Amino acid sequence: MTERSLTLMAVHAHPDDEATSTGGVLARYAAEGITTVLVTCTDGRCGDGPGGVKPGDPGHDPQAVVAMRQAELTASCAALKVTHLETLDYADSGMMGWAANDAPGAFWNTPVAEAADRLAELIRRYRPDVVVTYDENGFYGHPDHIQAHRITMAAVERTDIPAKVYWTTVPRSAFQEFGRVMKEIGVEFPEPDESSEMPELGLPDDEITTWVDIGAYGGQKFESLAAHASQAENIFFLQLGQERFTELMGVETFVRVRDTTGAATPEDDLFAGLR
Repeated sequence: MTERSLTLMAVHAHPDDEATSTGGVLARYAAEGITTVLVTCTDGRCGDGPGGVKPGDPGHDPQAVVAMRQAELTASCAALKVTHLETLDYADSGMMGWAANDAPGAFWNTPVAEAADRLAELIRRYRPDVVVTYDENGFYGHPDHIQAHRITMAAVERTDIPAKVYWTTVPRSAFQEFGRVMKEIGVEFPEPDESSEMPELGLPDDEITTWVDIGAYGGQKFESLAAHASQAENIFFLQLGQERFTELMGVETFVRVRDTTGAATPEDDLFAGLR
């Protein structure tokens, strides 16, 4: 009897989110023979339309944006060699405070239990050993990211299947370097707003449990990001070019929040203790 392949499931909010924080691990583990499953929760309708037209502006056609972003997501998955793509197709809720938050069918407006049931079905089907999603704040406070966190943690609790669960993060030491490099190439990297009530982004380096080297897969990660060409204005790192991008983005970092393996931390492998 053939032994079941190890499986990684990444749960993301929008088309393009898979590339930014997990493109490297999706590519790396696929190359290592691990089954990779991407779950994208929303349709991305609140993204930019053709020519950069913004939501709510004349010429922004949400359905056309949905079709365009689905095609981009498919291309991104091809670049990362994702084994299975699953889309929950909730309506993109837009940024916090937008009217889209309360629209019928919006992800943010969907009961957690309802969406968690759907995700739990996928967890039972694919039986992931490792699940990756966002932290409680959705990393930067986006409502759909927060909702993705909520339904993922609820689905994990219901199924009790994954051996390990991780939240994406960035070491705070990296933000200064990001800012320096972006200014070097003429891009204004957003500075933290000290007056904001939003929690500080990322984590102190010593609180990060998992540092995964994805340098060998930087080209695939860049290609995955580039596949989302309609959103290029918002994807700052594309402006670095592939070589500099790979140099700067060669490690993806996570905080481990569930573990049944007893693997020691810090670790350099999401599957430590499982192989």
